[in-house]
Amino acid sequence: MNNASPASTDCKPLRETYRDGLLNDTLPFWLNHSVDKEHGGFITSLDRDGSIVDTDKGVWQQGRFTWLLAELYNNVEQRPEWLEMALHGIRFIDDHCFDESDGRMWFHLAREGTPIRKRRYAFSESFAAIAYGELAKATGKSEFAEKAKATFQQFIEHNLDPQGVEPKFTDARPCRGIGFPMITINTAQELRESINLERADKWIDRSIDTIREFHIKEDIECVVETVGVNGELLDHFDGRTLNPGHAIEGAWFIMAEGKHRNDHSLIQLGCQMLDWMWQRGWDNEHGGMLYFTSVDENPVQEYWHDMKFWWPHNETIIATLMAFHLTGDPKYKDWHRQVHDWAYKHFADAEDGEWFGYLRRDGTISNTLKGNLWKGPFHLPRMQLMCWQLLEKQESTKQEQS
Repeated sequence: MNNASPASTDCKPLRETYRDGLLNDTLPFWLNHSVDKEHGGFITSLDRDGSIVDTDKGVWQQGRFTWLLAELYNNVEQRPEWLEMALHGIRFIDDHCFDESDGRMWFHLAREGTPIRKRRYAFSESFAAIAYGELAKATGKSEFAEKAKATFQQFIEHNLDPQGVEPKFTDARPCRGIGFPMITINTAQELRESINLERADKWIDRSIDTIREFHIKEDIECVVETVGVNGELLDHFDGRTLNPGHAIEGAWFIMAEGKHRNDHSLIQLGCQMLDWMWQRGWDNEHGGMLYFTSVDENPVQEYWHDMKFWWPHNETIIATLMAFHLTGDPKYKDWHRQVHDWAYKHFADAEDGEWFGYLRRDGTISNTLKGNLWKGPFHLPRMQLMCWQLLEKQESTKQEQS
């Protein structure tokens, strides 16, 4: 595997690292090991070598892998096997992933599709919506576009006004989290591109405004994950806990919107979020992105706070490269080199392919899982695809200017 470092100004070796990693390593790993030919859908709880550890199925991963396959079909190459596998995934989603009693989606199923668990939030719906959207584009079938719209609407409505579920907390300490507006931005962006979703811009604007109003704290240079309903800082464990990788993911969603609209203020906002959360998340002692940190000097409650998870590194690799692509600021190139080099040195498995998911703070492997209900074919291949596309665009721009 070619794991070129971004230290040089030559885009080609780095572009090939991302492209070849996606097409020749990550994607084959999941296609070879996760496709359930007997019951449909995908099994993502895999050990280092791709052997199955648990046959239960996460609904997030059904939508995410289906989206990825259709996305590749639409935007990389129209390979029949990619479309076939995307349709394989959507059939399982249609047949098993919706609760007929309320129209919402499950979170956790047994292998054959028997429901096990439903979450209070509706992120299963967001990932299914983007899968339906890409399949509408790939096949031209209006039924997929209608399902994309309906599932997106379910995602919005449930997160704004949950019905039929017991609240997780009492109303003694009301708060708001950054997750819903963040995911709304990206889901609406994807559906705008795939099915030209009406009112996509409205939901994106609303979500960016929510993040800016409530979660951006200029006085302490921080993006706060959980705040009071009016944006006030909360002086308890949940309120003080930061998730730098999550905020950085949101940062590149906003940067991408700025690029789409040619709106420098949005690019600047996304870069500001990246700047603050890099400083709060990068581990100056061991390298890599810490999973949780604190808004102040108090310790964090979660015992895995100083572990290194795969996905914050994927999102930080995207964000730093995008920031450099959009601004030309050399610090982003330096940060991209740092996070790329650390991640490829510690997460990438040269022997069996794909990435390990969970490392100790010093970068040693905590366990050998390549997938579970949370980790699947999404953050890593999305990173590889986006960075490949960014570098390809950068190279073509240079050629046009020369």
